[in-house]
Amino acid sequence: MTQPATPLPTRSIGGLTVSAIGLGCMNISHAYDVPPSEDDAIRLLNHALDIGITLMDSAALYGSGNNERLLARAIGHRRGDYILSSKCVLDLIDGNRVLDARPEVIAGSLERSLQRLGTEYIDLYYMHRLDPNVPIEESMGALVRAKEAGKIGAIGLSEMSAPIIRRAHAVHPITAVQSEYSPWVRNPEVAVLETCKELGIGFVAFSPVARGFLAGSVTSAAFAPGDIRAGMPRFKEPNFSENLKLAARFNALAAGAGIAPAQLSLAWVLSRWDHIIPIPGTRSIDHLDENVATLGMTVPQDVLDAVDAIFVPGAVLGLRYPAAAQAQIDTEFLPEEVS
Repeated sequence: MTQPATPLPTRSIGGLTVSAIGLGCMNISHAYDVPPSEDDAIRLLNHALDIGITLMDSAALYGSGNNERLLARAIGHRRGDYILSSKCVLDLIDGNRVLDARPEVIAGSLERSLQRLGTEYIDLYYMHRLDPNVPIEESMGALVRAKEAGKIGAIGLSEMSAPIIRRAHAVHPITAVQSEYSPWVRNPEVAVLETCKELGIGFVAFSPVARGFLAGSVTSAAFAPGDIRAGMPRFKEPNFSENLKLAARFNALAAGAGIAPAQLSLAWVLSRWDHIIPIPGTRSIDHLDENVATLGMTVPQDVLDAVDAIFVPGAVLGLRYPAAAQAQIDTEFLPEEVS
């Protein structure tokens, strides 16, 4: 596979070399506040490529497939400039949201994604979540067949535990594991990060600025209709007000270091391992530039250590997800989450 060129620092995940910060594309189609206009989203995506971002992350579920269609319209003509990743298993089929990892369903989801993306090949294709009703080995079989058919390149897993990662990797090498990771979400540190290091699997960190909470952009629990944070325990009272106190300390630390809060959060994530690629999402070109500027910074170790001193175990109140969504997550709990 030809690796896209970039002026930015790069990191490797499996056999892929990408810009050390990628772009999570979900929030330009749904999930947070009000999505941008299509024209603004197209400008953002092209600007990301112009400045050297070479990992674009989408999924069948994002915007009910509209995120993949948007990528095709916006940057499909620049297909050689980026590594394209998307996801299956979580999907919208016949108007219904499903979690289904049966091989035939994965095959159908892939065909629809290829059509929406206007491409014959997805560089990195993830299982979005674990389907507890289907052995991971059966699901992996479908992905291996898709790779043998030349429809996908690398195989990834999202939000899965160390034992499942090992089982999947025994069927076929996993290139990347994607999970939420930031100073206030440390679940991958229980077992997944060490498993990735041991097996030579890259780690892709989504929500590395804590869904905006560590970017200085969330100061109220009054979210717009449809914003997924409104139902997340960490963003609901009484947890929210207590968590804001942590954010205030974090913001003050960033200000003292002369950097933006989002840059401090990204620098912290990048510092945890050489094969971690954070994929912050944004609707703002200015914020995109700010995020990428992190790659040119050297944040002192004592500042990074101070981040850990703010987010000690048990400091953050509330689970990551409401009960229904949490039931679909296979990643390990932190000790304080089960006590």
